[in-house]
Amino acid sequence: MKIDLDIEKKLRDLDIKLPTPPNPVASYVPFIKTQNLIFISGQICFLGEDKTFKGKIGDNLSTQDGYNAAKNCCINTLSQLKMACDGNLSTVSRCINLKVFVACVPSFCDHPKVANGASDLIKDIFADSGEHSRSAIGCTSLPMDSAVEIESIWETY
Repeated sequence: MKIDLDIEKKLRDLDIKLPTPPNPVASYVPFIKTQNLIFISGQICFLGEDKTFKGKIGDNLSTQDGYNAAKNCCINTLSQLKMACDGNLSTVSRCINLKVFVACVPSFCDHPKVANGASDLIKDIFADSGEHSRSAIGCTSLPMDSAVEIESIWETY
C-alpha cells in the first residue's frame, strides 16, 4: 500500500538540503537497484568539504558527535537514494535495513546511541515507513578517518 508522504516537503521542514551525491572513493558503485530494492554502498559522514567528524568516538569525538555524524551519513545516503530513484524520493516505500559502522576506542559501548542519529532522522522523514532493522558495529577505523559509515537497503514501489 502506497503511503502518501511528501518527502521533499519533509526535508525542507527539517531544514535538510541534500548534497550532490558523493562519488565512490574506490572500485565500487554508489548503489545497486534490483527489482524493488536499492542497496546503498557505505556513506561516510562528511558533507562536501565539511570534514567535521574525523577521528574516533570516545577519543576526540563524543557520543553526541557520533550521533550527528550518523545523521550526516544518512543525509549522504538520501542523496544517493534520490539519484537511484531518478530524483523522486516519493517512490521509496520503506527503509529496510541500516548497518552503522562506528570508529571508536575499544572501551566504547554506546554504538546504538550513535546509530540513532540516522535512525531518528529516517523516522522523522519517512514516519512509519522509516522503521527498519539495524546493526551498530564498532571498528578501529573507517575510510578517510570518518567517525561513522552507513550502508543501507531500501524498498521502492
